[in-house]
This record gives sequence, structure tokens and C-alpha cells, in this order.
Amino acid sequence: QVQLVEFGGGLVQAGGSLRLSCAASRRAPGWSGMGWFRQAPGKEREFVARISWSCGSVYYSDSVKGRFTISRDDTKNTVFLQMNSLKPEDTAVYYCAASTYIDYRKWDYWGQGTQVTVSS
Repeated sequence: QVQLVEFGGGLVQAGGSLRLSCAASRRAPGWSGMGWFRQAPGKEREFVARISWSCGSVYYSDSVKGRFTISRDDTKNTVFLQMNSLKPEDTAVYYCAASTYIDYRKWDYWGQGTQVTVSS
């Protein structure tokens, strides 16, 4: 089994920055990528960003493109999400996810989530 543990959530003022990290206990066979999702109160969970483990290709939702940056540390099985120019609408529980699928829409493993609150 793979465990994902997130760090770095908190409270920040609008316009500020936060950096989330997520460490995987190990990489399962076929490890293809890691990513971030978020879920705001009363809303469905939504995709935020993804990074391919083999080539480092990155993908972002339109709502965070240009403000958030996803990166990885291969040696530590860790993925990061640098969040800049934060807005109140970025407030949500942020979840780390990992995939062994080629289909980038499928995810095997999930973290417990970390709260990000952006005050106006």
C-alpha cells in the first residue's frame, strides 16, 4: 500500500503564497504521475495540477494556470505545489493524489487533505 502525506496548508491573506508538499511512502509499479485536487465547501472535488513522473510534463486547471506551479523531487517521492497570488476562491481542502495509470484521469492513491484558507 502507498501512503501519501500532505504538508503546508494554512491561513494566508489574498495575494499571498503557500507551498504544499506531499510525500509518498513508496512508488508503486507503473507509477505514472502525481497531482493535486481541491474541494471547497459545498462543491465537488476538482483537478488542480498534475506532473508526469517519467518526463516531468505538467498540466494545470485554467483557474490556477499562471499562479500555481507543480514540481517533484524524484529522490524523495515528493511533489510540491507552489501557490502564488492566492485568492479567496482558492480556499479549499487540497488533496494529493498518485497514479499508476496511463490515463491521466485515473488515480489510485489519495492523501488525507490539507486545509488552505485565503482571507480577503
